[in-house]
Amino acid sequence: MAQRLLMIDDDHRLGAMVVTYLQQNGYAVEHVETALEGMARLRDDPDFSAVLLDLMLPDADGLDVCRQIRNQPAPVGTLPILMLTAKGDPMDRVVGLELGADDYLPKPFEPRELLARLRAILRRPPLASSANVLQFGRLAIDLDARTVRRDGQDCVLTAYQFDLLAALATRAGRVLSREQLMDAVTGAPLDAFDRSIDVHIGRLRQAIEDDPKLPRRILTVRGSGYLFARAQDV
Repeated sequence: MAQRLLMIDDDHRLGAMVVTYLQQNGYAVEHVETALEGMARLRDDPDFSAVLLDLMLPDADGLDVCRQIRNQPAPVGTLPILMLTAKGDPMDRVVGLELGADDYLPKPFEPRELLARLRAILRRPPLASSANVLQFGRLAIDLDARTVRRDGQDCVLTAYQFDLLAALATRAGRVLSREQLMDAVTGAPLDAFDRSIDVHIGRLRQAIEDDPKLPRRILTVRGSGYLFARAQDV
């Protein structure tokens, strides 16, 4: 069965082009042009695989819509979100990632790049671990169920963020560079100016750390990358 995508974008011409192109590549795409329609579709039928979300909608700010989606319970709250933005300000993209978007794509874009980024956030890379559940003190990471629990409570992560956490946790105690993390999560090289890994690390810390400003699980190794602590008491 084809993976189902929901596109929320008020550009009718762009939407028609994207729908046709993605359908030709094996996806089932539904296109709506307002935030109201998009949220209604997600409430009525949460069985989508990902959301393509425009930053500038006629009835709402795309950043607010992204926040609304992330505040929903699973499966809607954990849907991969690819944000489409015509704005040139990099800060808008950073804010989108901080609110929970998995990736962003500036307009105008090549359809092949859209397809590549979609495939990247929809990937489920195999994880090199013989254990299905990784236990780090009060934090449990279930690699099969793709769930994370802290003190018995679910931590809501996007698919991209789970893959990033799994890449770190399955290599606990080792420093991983941003390039290594990008390759582990997407299989693609890291662009020299791409800071999305740092943004997603910040989101992960918000979800799993007691104090994200003083992290004890995901540590920054200055000039080298990130390390997931082996400690069992945090």
